[in-house]
Amino acid sequence: MIKHRFATAAIATAALFIGACNDSNNKSDSGPRVIAKIAIPNITSTSNFSFDLGTVDAAKGLYYFTDRNNASVDVIDTRTNSLVRQVKGFAGCNTGPTCAGANNDKSGPNGIDVIPGTPFLFVGDVNAVRVVDTNSWTIVNTIKIGDSSGLRADEGCYDPDHNIYMISSPGETPPFATFIDVTTQKIIATVVFTDPGTGLGGPPSAGLEACQYDHATASFFVNNDGSSANPHGELDVIPASAILVGTPAAPVVLTLPAEAPGNGFHYYPEGNCDPTGLALGPGTDIAISCREGTPNAPLLVLFMNRTTGAIIATANLGGGDQIVYDAASNRYYYAASRWTQNGLSSGAACGAANLCFPTLFIIDAATHQQVASLTTGNNAHSVAIDPVQHKIFLPYSSAAAPGGSIGLDQNPEGGVLVFASE
Repeated sequence: MIKHRFATAAIATAALFIGACNDSNNKSDSGPRVIAKIAIPNITSTSNFSFDLGTVDAAKGLYYFTDRNNASVDVIDTRTNSLVRQVKGFAGCNTGPTCAGANNDKSGPNGIDVIPGTPFLFVGDVNAVRVVDTNSWTIVNTIKIGDSSGLRADEGCYDPDHNIYMISSPGETPPFATFIDVTTQKIIATVVFTDPGTGLGGPPSAGLEACQYDHATASFFVNNDGSSANPHGELDVIPASAILVGTPAAPVVLTLPAEAPGNGFHYYPEGNCDPTGLALGPGTDIAISCREGTPNAPLLVLFMNRTTGAIIATANLGGGDQIVYDAASNRYYYAASRWTQNGLSSGAACGAANLCFPTLFIIDAATHQQVASLTTGNNAHSVAIDPVQHKIFLPYSSAAAPGGSIGLDQNPEGGVLVFASE
């Protein structure tokens, strides 16, 4: 158990408020606008700020995100826009606290999820899920994932129907997902991602991205980076019933079976997508963010019918990572960190020859059309919304590192941007 606290008053002084920006994408009096910038300890104008995902617990008025430079989960009060504590005890970057040249697959913390009805956060780390108790602000359990490979457990999702937590290990060969009984905090199943029906000897998946649990179908949905049938991505559907055959006393190991009538497994093609984020929308909609690796391919967000796999709409707004849906506004919020000026993929990471223009896109879930776009900051690929405070939170890196992005001139040193959502 590792315990670390910051005095609330001391960290609150690190919050720096700024007015609405002069950028034309941000200057509406009634629309979304920057209302604050929150400084993060040890992040300066030259830092490569390596963060991953974030989430809001609106009932508590807290935003949590994973911070590899400080090897911590950072906790922000959404009412005051202030950093109130950092919970330490994570792996950090595999290159040390500067995070220069870090391998994300060997670094942590990564994905983070609130477990409703409990005081716990489940946080992906290197070969582990760490359980944070928000009453004591300590890591109270470490659930071992994998065989000390030095590779991360990455993005997760929670099934409240069966109290199961799923988390993916995308860097493993083959990649796999681990399913944890939240009550016992023990593993009940592992699903190995090889081509369906081929077993352990089949070609491995190209990797795994975001997942979501769907109550209507009692299934887990996960973005698969690529299979033989769908080399640029597919949406894999795993029925919870297949996981429930395992128990904490006798965990089960499954490989993806071939799709068959009644077995509940499905593999929906995503086309030339190279998927990242995933968000359940209204009705049967599911939004899939793409970060196409094919040069000159349109950067897309896909909208799919999650019961049939049919792509019902696309929007040329892609190139990012985390996408979230807000039911109150019926909008998606998408952190497109690798958006380009012409909306086409450069086929490479951001750089001097491949400039990126990080943008927050706000998309109407009814029409699947953009309703607003806001310039953000370097590598701003993570987004969360507080529907009670009507605020949007996006961490971003300094203007200096990583190179190749053009963001708000007012935000050169990195931290967390706060937008008013209305």
